[in-house]
Amino acid sequence: MGVKAMGWAHSFPVSGGVRAGREWTREHLESLPWTEREPETVDAVVLAVSELLTNAHVHAHSDASLVLTWDGDCLHVSVHDEDPTLPRQREPGIGEPSGRGVGIVRMLADDWEMRCQRHGKVVTACFRPALTPPEAEDS
Repeated sequence: MGVKAMGWAHSFPVSGGVRAGREWTREHLESLPWTEREPETVDAVVLAVSELLTNAHVHAHSDASLVLTWDGDCLHVSVHDEDPTLPRQREPGIGEPSGRGVGIVRMLADDWEMRCQRHGKVVTACFRPALTPPEAEDS
């Protein structure tokens, strides 16, 4: 039985977009079959969304487009902004308020990639839930 891919897209403005992005993400994840059993994965996805939107707003000074895609194996979280400069992972000093976003996303995600595009860049993180086979739920 194949899983039909599901996806959602939304644009978040620089002002107030991060909080709205977290809420929007949490709301859409509720419709997926595994999120109730895996609150830690949901929290990791929401934190990654928060970091990626913050990076787009703070470093690219741009609105951010967020796309969530569930393909049955991986939840892809993609954020596009208008700055073609790829983020670098840095080692921020103690007390430095920023510079940890890339490291946090790398730590949380099962996989991730960055791509330049004609108008900016896309950072995509992949989260693979430990899906329980349906027959195991019936017992």
